[in-house]
Amino acid sequence: MKTRRAWRQAGERPESRRAARLGRSLAVAAGSLRGRAGWAAGSAAVLVLGLVAVWLILGGEKSGPPDPRARQYKEFDACLLTDDKGILAGMPAAPVWEGMQQASQDTRARVNYVPVMGEQSAENARPFFNSLMQRQCDVVLAVGTPQVEVTEAGAKQHPKVRFVVVDGAEKAGNVTVAKSGDGLKETVAEAIRQAVKASEG
Repeated sequence: MKTRRAWRQAGERPESRRAARLGRSLAVAAGSLRGRAGWAAGSAAVLVLGLVAVWLILGGEKSGPPDPRARQYKEFDACLLTDDKGILAGMPAAPVWEGMQQASQDTRARVNYVPVMGEQSAENARPFFNSLMQRQCDVVLAVGTPQVEVTEAGAKQHPKVRFVVVDGAEKAGNVTVAKSGDGLKETVAEAIRQAVKASEG
């Protein structure tokens, strides 16, 4: 039968044993130093060894295989172009972002957004749109008049990319027009689900 002390030792983690050994070594090293010079050198050594101990303990927990609970995403990106208010609650882009998150949970697609900073014009929005094209987004969504205008024009130049524009006017084979209102979140989620499905087919 295990004694209480033996049980406690058996349950110790390797990091704890390592820290205990290091602590004993520090005590021996500090005791062997005498005088003011020895005290200064000993203090520096204790500080250095203490930092090493912290690094070993914390670093040891990160080693090993990746956490199996970590979400594994597909190589599929849905990117949202918004105004400078972004996805704040109450803003036009908020329900679009919620739909994107829902689609991400259903399909494991990656989702992100880029706000157009500065002047809210099509001319200023164009570089932000181009950055999404350079990132090779699979679906590009746009909310806001300048953002939609630039996206509709750009959709013609990128026929292999799918686009979702909120309250847009341009209907094309690779452009879905979503109407703002109560069904916007689900329209966005379904558009992304269909795009992910098509990419797998």
